[in-house]
Amino acid sequence: MKILLIGNQSSTIILFRKKLIEQLVTRGIKVHVLVMDNDRGNFQTISMFGAMPEQYDFSRSGMNPLSDLINTVALSKKIRHINPDVVFCFFPKPVIFGTLAAKLAGVKNIYNLLEGLGFCYTAHFKKDSFKKRLLKAIQTFLYKLTLPRAKKVLFLNHDDYQDLVVQNNIEISDFEVIGGIGVDLNDYSYNKPKTDTIHFGMVSRLLVEKGVREFVQAAKIVKSKFPQVRFSIAGAIDDNPGGITRDQLNSWENEGHVEFLGQISDVKSYLNDLSVFVLPSYREGIPRSTQEAMSIGRAIITTDVPGCRETIVHGINGLMVPPWDVEALASAMTSVINNSDQIVSMGIESRRIAEAKFDDKAATEKLINILIAHD
Repeated sequence: MKILLIGNQSSTIILFRKKLIEQLVTRGIKVHVLVMDNDRGNFQTISMFGAMPEQYDFSRSGMNPLSDLINTVALSKKIRHINPDVVFCFFPKPVIFGTLAAKLAGVKNIYNLLEGLGFCYTAHFKKDSFKKRLLKAIQTFLYKLTLPRAKKVLFLNHDDYQDLVVQNNIEISDFEVIGGIGVDLNDYSYNKPKTDTIHFGMVSRLLVEKGVREFVQAAKIVKSKFPQVRFSIAGAIDDNPGGITRDQLNSWENEGHVEFLGQISDVKSYLNDLSVFVLPSYREGIPRSTQEAMSIGRAIITTDVPGCRETIVHGINGLMVPPWDVEALASAMTSVINNSDQIVSMGIESRRIAEAKFDDKAATEKLINILIAHD
């Protein structure tokens, strides 16, 4: 059997598909990978997993219909040449255009995975701009065109299925909610958090909808009462429409309430240094960073929104706050500081939940069984 994975960047294949590729290969399945970039170092790493990586031409964020059409035809030729039994597409552009290309290439077994609905479907405190509403309408139209052509569409949480498929009356052949893609629980082993100096941190691209602004503003409030408490964010500026600007970042750095670490290579060491993991996001699939933080035993402060609420039991492994609410976020942080013994006890509960829900071995096995279950 031959399975083709179509994603966006080679780096995301390494981060999120390593276990899947290795497990498929051990079963004697040939694995091909198509991504939009041509990073030779990453390609070498993917080859070491046992897969055969190759580039396809597509703009990650461009919106040129003619260019997308030409690139879809070219992609279909690549797929026809590989001649896979199964095509597995993930991330929005690969799901939309990879599905069309695979259908053009005559592939019968096409599976989609939507790991969150992204910028267009994420609610903000302010009313959506005309541009965002237009982008959402276009993306919804494209999903209506492509998702029915997949054999099965996979979601990480029920809200994404409800908000995309049900609300927009998209008729799909089949679907399944698979939960988080999981974490290597042995690699991300339990590590008792520090409570002598409390350190709140988040791992995120610097996007408005990740709750970066709320985190910074809450840090300012909390540090006015507890100046010894640390706050940091590990993540880089992004060209996404909701990206934090360089000027805004410079302003926050000058204020000095939060340490901005940029893109880091060793996420595990960073998480080990935290006392509490925070993600005040507006919407997620099921965030990998939160799963990793839970695995090593960190209390969680996150929002009551799709994807995030799947990672928390309020008052057990952390605290859940409303989205966009700086005061509620600062209050939750203050509560943890005033009850610092909970940092350890909630962290232990996070590890227990991770073991029950976010073991990547079980998640990978579930995904493989779906992909190879075709007629």
